Amino acid sequence: MNADAVVIGGGPAGLMAAEALAAAGREVDLYDAMPSVGRKFLLAGKGGLNLTHSEPIEPFTERYGPRAAEVAPWLADFSPQAMRDWAAALGIETFVGSSGRVFPVDMKAAPLLRAWLHRLRLAGVRFHQRHRWLGWTDDGGALRLQGPSGELTVQPRATVLALGGASWPQLGSDGRWVPLLQAQGVDVAPLQPANCGFEIARPDGERGWSEHLRSRFAGAPIKPAALRFTAHDGRHFERAGEFVLSDYGVEGSLVYALSALLRDTVAAQGSALLHIDLLPTFDAERVLAEVKRPRGTRSLATHLKSRLGLAGAKVSLLHELLPRAQLDDAAALATALKALPLTVVAPRPVAEAISTAGGVALQALDERLMLQARPGIFIAGEMLDWEAPTGGYLLQATMASGLRAGRGAAAWRRAG
Repeated sequence: MNADAVVIGGGPAGLMAAEALAAAGREVDLYDAMPSVGRKFLLAGKGGLNLTHSEPIEPFTERYGPRAAEVAPWLADFSPQAMRDWAAALGIETFVGSSGRVFPVDMKAAPLLRAWLHRLRLAGVRFHQRHRWLGWTDDGGALRLQGPSGELTVQPRATVLALGGASWPQLGSDGRWVPLLQAQGVDVAPLQPANCGFEIARPDGERGWSEHLRSRFAGAPIKPAALRFTAHDGRHFERAGEFVLSDYGVEGSLVYALSALLRDTVAAQGSALLHIDLLPTFDAERVLAEVKRPRGTRSLATHLKSRLGLAGAKVSLLHELLPRAQLDDAAALATALKALPLTVVAPRPVAEAISTAGGVALQALDERLMLQARPGIFIAGEMLDWEAPTGGYLLQATMASGLRAGRGAAAWRRAG
């Protein structure tokens, strides 16, 4: 079956590519393996859909780390302000939260997705659910798809692949596309977890928290706190915020922001040592002075609570990670309160991660995000080898890449 333009994948990148193609006058068929599109998008919005971030474009772009230079042109196509304008055109007003993150006023993903799909259908985009991409026919000329009625082939004039990474595979991003592209000679970096939790090791070498801590504090937030870390290659991280104690170790926003450095350091040397400031609003001199105050018959826990407001999970962390002698030494304890050492030994599996690192090497694409090895095939979203922290940066670049790939496919189709 011949087709004008085909998009494989119904996440934000694929939907954005379909919108760009339709706006250029192309007939668009979008195929997705799941019963409905936008499933991960809806999941991301369960706690409040974080569309983008309000910080200036220069620091915004720097959030993409080693890929900042490559991502910058995508953001020039579709900036954070353009994201807000785009949502407004769908009838979704946005606001800037106290952290600088941008959300829909009602905080929900579903109304935006419904309005978006309605607009795409009015533009003529045809949706085909429960169709899994299987690669190409032996002659390389047509796409193979497995649908409800069996296998079919489609021969489009331009194709955008937006199949996601490998996080949350139950929602459709399962990474099955990797060998299909590698078989075509496309350079694909291994898919790895990004914005993920980490397993820890206690000072005695045992992995994971003690049963006492797990039973009492698994799921407890550690806040306020700050994390400091120097990676194996000298990159440094220091930031205040909060994280969460989990059954296996640590997760949450501060850990996610640090996850790329931790993951790479663990891969390079087997483990990574970070330091936790449990009292980021107190300077070291005050902490030492308060710890050294006589406590009489009071327990250490009572003393720390009364003098420094330290209690609950934070005190449990001290007992978990410090030897008794250090707990009893005021100077050593004060040092640990400002720099508690924690060893992480493994990232959680990619299937549990919020997002994916690795993917199609950006050097394998031209500026339109077209594969150099397969002219007419464009790649968008988390299939590409980039990563970013949470906070609106993931969705922004995902949709911006979809727009660029869609526009590139439309231009390719016109030229053809």
